[in-house]
Amino acid sequence: MKLGCPKEIKPQEFRVGITPNAAVEAVNRGHDVVVETSAGTGAGFEDADYVAAGATIVDTAAEVYDTADMIVKVKEPQAVERKMLREGQILFTYLHLAPDPEQTRDLISSGATCIAYETVTDRAGGLPLLAPMSEVAGRLAPQVGAWTLQKANGGRGVLMGGVPGVRPANVAIIGGGVVGTAAARVAVGMGANVTVLDRSVARLSYLDDVFMGRLTTQYSDAGAMIDLLPKMDMVIGAVLVPGAAAPKLISREQLGLMQAGAVLVDVAIDQGGCFETSRATTHQDPIYEVDGIMHYCVANMPGAVARTSTIALGNATMPFMLALADKGWKQACADDPHLLAGLNVHAGQLTYDAVGKALGIHTITPEQAIK
Repeated sequence: MKLGCPKEIKPQEFRVGITPNAAVEAVNRGHDVVVETSAGTGAGFEDADYVAAGATIVDTAAEVYDTADMIVKVKEPQAVERKMLREGQILFTYLHLAPDPEQTRDLISSGATCIAYETVTDRAGGLPLLAPMSEVAGRLAPQVGAWTLQKANGGRGVLMGGVPGVRPANVAIIGGGVVGTAAARVAVGMGANVTVLDRSVARLSYLDDVFMGRLTTQYSDAGAMIDLLPKMDMVIGAVLVPGAAAPKLISREQLGLMQAGAVLVDVAIDQGGCFETSRATTHQDPIYEVDGIMHYCVANMPGAVARTSTIALGNATMPFMLALADKGWKQACADDPHLLAGLNVHAGQLTYDAVGKALGIHTITPEQAIK
């Protein structure tokens, strides 16, 4: 099979879909790898690294799309890229279709087979291809929130760890999963007063044990939110409904409960955001203000630390990429129900129920698709 890796074109996206190490593995199995020139530069990989790995460098994205049997990316294909997809081609990348009807329609029209990193599962019920980027985004969230909290950026001017005689920042993290746990680890390390909210008592118990009393856990309900918001300097939204649009947990009206200059960091923005007032931003222009509350809603947060993110993502995606290349998508998905869970679009049909419900589009099951 010929694997293609185009350069990412989403604004300020510096990651790359195939690392040189992954290229070596694919070439050693008898596959061809074609990489667009400079695709890995933002993550610290030069064209020479790919050539040494046995890959072929081409000048344009069009050459990648025209020749590859499978396209391996990081972010969802942009409009110009979606026009280059063709019937029967495999697309393996993050898609986040639920809040993106235009992309969904284009992928259905392309006839391609589209497998989304974010809905591939594992035996434990986790999301192994989303987890490494969730770790990165979670660890970044308190950092970017602390920057936004600075007065020069519109924030309250509160230092995360405080100083002797001055209280530290109060930080609420909504969601105690991979993102929330990673965010809590960094926020606690920065010296903030941290409260984690979740609807799983078992998860709250786990966090209480792991952090040994260094944070507060609270069951997440409407009353808890109303009580906490006036006290918080920062709220990090870290909720996930796999493949579906994120639930809106803070309404615009509730912004009035918060102190002017408080900060919302929406890590769920890829799935539409978990605050009513969230809208996707970029690293170039990351923050905006609504009703006196600062919002940080960058849709590709891990792109800010592209090398770490690329290597972490490549470690996770490589076994699935190689299975797809070795066996073809149908056999690979038939052999692995967890990979099959990643199938979102095939041959003009939507195959992920949560996306269909979010967008009002008819779906077939992945099992029907492989038959």
